[in-house]
Amino acid sequence: MDTTHDTLIKPTLLAVDDTADNLALLNDLLSKQYKVKLANSGAKALKIAAAAPPPDLILLDIMMPGMDGYEVCRQLKLQAATRDIPVIFLTACADAEAERAGLEAGAVDYVTKPFNPPVLLARVKTHLALKAQADFLRDKSAFLEAEVDKRTREIRAIQDVTIHTLASLAETRDSETGNHIRRTQFYVKALARRLCENPGLAAILTPRYIEMLFKSAPLHDIGKVGIPDSILLKPGRLSPEEFEIMKTHTTLGRQAIEHAEQLLGMQVDFLSMSKDIAQSHQEKWDGSGYPQQLAGDAIPLSARLMALADVYDALISRRIYKPAMSHAQAAEIIVAGRGQHFDPDVVDAFLAIQDEFQAIARRFSDAEAGAAHE
Repeated sequence: MDTTHDTLIKPTLLAVDDTADNLALLNDLLSKQYKVKLANSGAKALKIAAAAPPPDLILLDIMMPGMDGYEVCRQLKLQAATRDIPVIFLTACADAEAERAGLEAGAVDYVTKPFNPPVLLARVKTHLALKAQADFLRDKSAFLEAEVDKRTREIRAIQDVTIHTLASLAETRDSETGNHIRRTQFYVKALARRLCENPGLAAILTPRYIEMLFKSAPLHDIGKVGIPDSILLKPGRLSPEEFEIMKTHTTLGRQAIEHAEQLLGMQVDFLSMSKDIAQSHQEKWDGSGYPQQLAGDAIPLSARLMALADVYDALISRRIYKPAMSHAQAAEIIVAGRGQHFDPDVVDAFLAIQDEFQAIARRFSDAEAGAAHE
């Protein structure tokens, strides 16, 4: 017989009693089926229980000098490493009040001395089986939670890559936009975090909302895929007729995202927000924007944030038809648009975090940006 293997698979019991004869009796009875550890005091029992590997079950006397069994049990249940070890009180205290106190302390069973050996063995076997089931369910639950977390992270990563890939389809057709997607994504997140301090907006700007905003922002110009190259890449300002066509990128963007939702057969939070941003980020606070001439709070908050982020980044970026502006010049134009082009609260948030905007612009700067970050 492979005794080494047999020892390894035997459950470990810890017997705790201040009387040597009782420990010897328990050792003789239990060691035929289990690996047995002995402790003659509460303090020693706690030390053994806390050491790896912990015992699978503890047989615990109540009346001991120093620390009694009730306190030992309570201490075991307070520690994460030992709280799931089943405790059976094995004691000469036979009154109902002592048994009640033992169960309230966290014991799973209560056996009085002198005990019947077959009955004690049966109870030990039962509670070891219950512990094995509980450990299995606990391990399975932890495994499943880890798997769900892993899959969730994978899905989020796939979402992020897909979003940036789609957004890049629009942006790469215009070689001058560079890191525009990344900059505007971080601009809107910074604005949203600042506006959390605004009592009128704090209830909207939850961590979940800001997460969805950050995820949705790259799709704000997805509709540009539908604009002809002759207009999108024109080396100069657009004619009025061409500008009317350019303006359709807002509705084209919303329609593209709606089509994606239809293919999914369900609504997704970040796609719903993406639709609002794509369609309404060119609206103006005073109602003079496009495509719906929305005004004030009728413009979705996500789109109001993107409106400022998009304009700021366009101002500090070089184009064929214009040089890059400095931050100070761009900020002056944004302030002039407070209450006309932009939501006043959003402008105030921008002014409060200008340094953060400049840091984002530097972090995701384009090689040809030149004076944009002076």
